[in-house]
Amino acid sequence: RAALDRAAVLLRIKRDVNRLDNVWGVGGGQRPVKHLVKEMNLLLREYLLSGEVSEAERCLRALEVPHFHHELVYEAVVMVLEGSGEGPVAMMVTLLKVLWETGLVTLDQMNRGFRRVYEELGDISLDVPLAHGLLERLVELCFDRGIITRALRDACPAR
Repeated sequence: RAALDRAAVLLRIKRDVNRLDNVWGVGGGQRPVKHLVKEMNLLLREYLLSGEVSEAERCLRALEVPHFHHELVYEAVVMVLEGSGEGPVAMMVTLLKVLWETGLVTLDQMNRGFRRVYEELGDISLDVPLAHGLLERLVELCFDRGIITRALRDACPAR
């Protein structure tokens, strides 16, 4: 009974999810979606600053959510569309290539991530007027590097 009471208190405390991870050993699939999205965004931003693919790969593995890797693909593509310059484009293509080659991001997860961007391109274009052109260029680069399939490239919405 004491253990259950203690658990109830810990679950009611508004603290960082990591605190509960340390106490209860919660795995990746048990974490809230908002927390995972935030972690993936931080992972991608850190990668853009450092350029260390191995560190980004290690962090993604540490999240333990292979069923949610489509979110990383989605966030990476959106970051490229919202960013500026060629640097982030080349870096994200490199990251996606490595994650694809190592098998960390599967074909299904890659497809789901890109298709989510395709579906939301209308909304993204409101904030980034050049999004269609940037996406077409990114998709072509990914196809040329063998990251995405011809079917996924052809599904890219045209202007």
